[in-house]
Parts: sequence; structure tokens; C-alpha cells
Amino acid sequence: MEEQLKDKVARGVAWSMAEKIGSMLLMTVVRLLILNRLDPQIFGTFAIPSAVVAVAMVVADSGFSQNLIRRKDPTGSDYKAVFVFNMAVSTLLYLLLATLAPFAARYYAMPDIARIAPVFLLLLPVSSLCSVQNAIFTRQFRFALLSKVNFLSSFASGLIAVVLATFGCGIWSLVAERLLAMAVRAVMLWRYSDWRPTGRFTAAPLREMAPFSMSLMATDLISTLYGKIPQFFFGRLYTASALGAFEQAVKIKDMPTTAAVQSVQSVTFPALARIKGEPVKFAEGYRQVVMIMAYVMFPALLGLSAVARDLFDALLAPKWQPTVPYFEVVCLSGLFYSISMISYNVLKIKSRGPLIVRLEIVKKLIMTAVFVVTIPRSIMAVVWGLVVISFCEMAVNFWATLRFSQLTVCRFLRTMLPVMLASAAMYVAVRFTAAAMPATHALLRVVAEIVVGGAVYLAISALFRLEAFRTVVELIKRETAR
Repeated sequence: MEEQLKDKVARGVAWSMAEKIGSMLLMTVVRLLILNRLDPQIFGTFAIPSAVVAVAMVVADSGFSQNLIRRKDPTGSDYKAVFVFNMAVSTLLYLLLATLAPFAARYYAMPDIARIAPVFLLLLPVSSLCSVQNAIFTRQFRFALLSKVNFLSSFASGLIAVVLATFGCGIWSLVAERLLAMAVRAVMLWRYSDWRPTGRFTAAPLREMAPFSMSLMATDLISTLYGKIPQFFFGRLYTASALGAFEQAVKIKDMPTTAAVQSVQSVTFPALARIKGEPVKFAEGYRQVVMIMAYVMFPALLGLSAVARDLFDALLAPKWQPTVPYFEVVCLSGLFYSISMISYNVLKIKSRGPLIVRLEIVKKLIMTAVFVVTIPRSIMAVVWGLVVISFCEMAVNFWATLRFSQLTVCRFLRTMLPVMLASAAMYVAVRFTAAAMPATHALLRVVAEIVVGGAVYLAISALFRLEAFRTVVELIKRETAR
């Protein structure tokens, strides 16, 4: 049973990682093409409704889809109750937010918000069509199918967005990209799923799941809302172009971070939930997930920070140069985010809902203090504040998991230190390479920096036989031999 679960997790992570990497590369190309065709001001305007939709999606789901994944044996009535709830709430939110959009447009002095809102906000009911189907496939470990669905939806919407941007559609190209991606995903999930909302509706499953689901919703809502606070304030305090530069720095950083975290999280959450009653196995599984995540994400994010200036010179128009300083710093926040989310998964599996809410209150008090100090000063101050916030969130989440796991602080630090040192050595090597090369030919500089950084990191990993390196090699060999 243990080996079967391990194999499922390994294959699930492999498929999920393949889809996330493929989607990330695809979306990177799409993002670069769109960025070079649109001005930062357009992205600054689009950041406001995007932030609103992100918060509204959390309310629409209310934590019920995550509860379905966590639930031992959900029934057809459970699925239908959650589906009806999600559709009803998302529709009400659509009507409410569409009505308020003109007021928001006047508040931010951005008329485009009122123009796009009736169409863009359709993302809410369309996304609710996906939640139950996604939960079912996740419970069944059908990550290969989910990977294909996500990749194809990203490909179709990205292609259309590039065409629209090329023909001068401006902000509507961004609206089409988001809405079409979700619509294609919904169609494909329903096409491949056997479940349909049949039978009599009853609210009893909602009442039963509500305590834990509402706790999840509260934490996710607070987290999402606080994550969008800079956008809400920047839209009022600074220019749309400055907001666009900041927003894209965060989004470009989020591409590798979100891809890696979601691919591991979507697989390990149901897997760790199955062994939550076995303390030794659970602690070791927790430690190994953290180790592998750090081994992949630390060099990737530090490397992106190191090559940022040459990367932007090579791939983007000069109008995006103001984004570079923000991007160099915000990459550092991703180092802590990936570990923080794994610890948060452990808390969702092992703890009760009220504890998660209390921890979120503590983290948000820290975030509030940081934002109060940094937002009035400058955008760069906020970017450094995001790094501080990310570290504090990781520390709080990990500290809380000590009550529910046998993974100790010393064991955690011994696991992380070799990866941190190897990543730091790689960063220094990339910086030296950049300083030694001539300033011309930015693309050649980027290639040289990546080659040197990768070679140094792998050489150190192999020379000192890092545990994370050996584990990754073993997983690759096992999957290759299948």
C-alpha cells in the first residue's frame, strides 16, 4: 500500500510538473508577446478587476471544493450540493460586482474598468463550473488528464490573446485570455467527467461541511485579499503605468513559483491526507516534499533575480525596464512562499479550522504593519515588504506544524542548509559571469549566465552528494524505467 501511494504521488507530480512546466513556458511566450504589444498602463488598469475577481472566486467556492478532496467518501449528494452552492453564489457575485463596476471606474479614474466588467466578471460563474469536476479528478489522482486540460486551455486562450493584442484590441485581449482559458477548461472537464448534478438537491451536506469549509474560506479570503492590497492602493496612489510595472514583476515571478507549488501541492495534499494517521511516515513525507521543492525553487528564483536585467533587455521592449528592479527583489519572496504553502497544506490536513484562522490573523497583523509602513513610501518599499511578509508567513506556518508533525526545527534546518548554500554559490557564479561578459548581446549573456549557474549548481550537488539531488535522480530513474 505504501509503495502504491508513493508511485501514485511520483507519477502525479511528474504529470503535474510536466503540465505546469509546459503551461509555464507557453504562458511565458504568450506573456512576452503580449507585453511587447501593450503598454504598462493597460496592465495597470486590468490589475484592479483582476484583483477583485481573485477575491470573489474564493467567496464563490467558500472552501467546499477543498473539503470534497479532504472528505473520506463524498456522495453524489455532496457533490451536487457544492455545485449548486458555487453556481448560486458566483452568479450573485457577478450581478453585484457588475453593478458596482462604474463606481470603481470613477474611483480609480479608469473608465475601462466599467467597460470590461460585464464581460470579464463572467469568469466567476464559469470558474464555478470547474470546481466540483476538478475536485473529483484530484481525488482520483487523474493528474495526467488535468494536465492536458490545463495545457490545452492555456494554449487556446494564449493564442487568441496574442492575435487580439496584435490587432490592437488592447485590454480586451487580456479579458479574452482569462475568460477563454476558464471556458475551455470547463468544457473539457465536463466532457471527460462521468459526474452530472442529478438527483434531489439537499443542503444537509453543506451544513455538515460548513464549519471546516468556512474556516478554509476565511483563511483563503484573508490571504487573497491581503495579497491584492498593493494593487488596490497603488491604483489610487500611483499611476497606472507604475502599477502595471509592479503587477507584471509579480506575475512573471509567479509563473515558475505557482507552477511548482501547484503541481506539488495538488498531488501531495490528497497523498499526505491518506497517511495523516501515521506520524513517522507523515513527517518524512512532509520533509521530503519541502526538500525537493527547495531544491528546485531556490536556484530557479535566485537565478531569475541574477539574470533579470539581461533577461528583460533580451526579451522585452525598453518600456518595461522600470519593472527590472521590482522583479530582482520580488523573486526573493518566492523562496519562502513555496515552503510556506507546503506547511499550510500540513495544517489543512492535521489541524482544526479555528487554528488556521488564528494563524491567518497573526500573519495578517504582520502584513498590515508592513503595508502601513511601506505603501505610502514607494513601490520599491512595498516590494521589499513582500519579501519580509513571505518570510514571516513561512515561519508562522512552519512553527504551527510542529504541533502536528515529528519534523523538528533542527531536522528542517539540516535539510534546507545544503540547498541554500548550493543556491547561494550558484547566484554568485551567475553574478561573476555577468560582470565578466561584455555589455552587448543581452541574449548571449543570459544563455551564458544560465549555463554557468546550472553547471555550478549541479556540480556542487553531485560533488557533495546532496540528499535532494540523490532523491531527484532516483525518482527520474524510476520513472524512466517504467
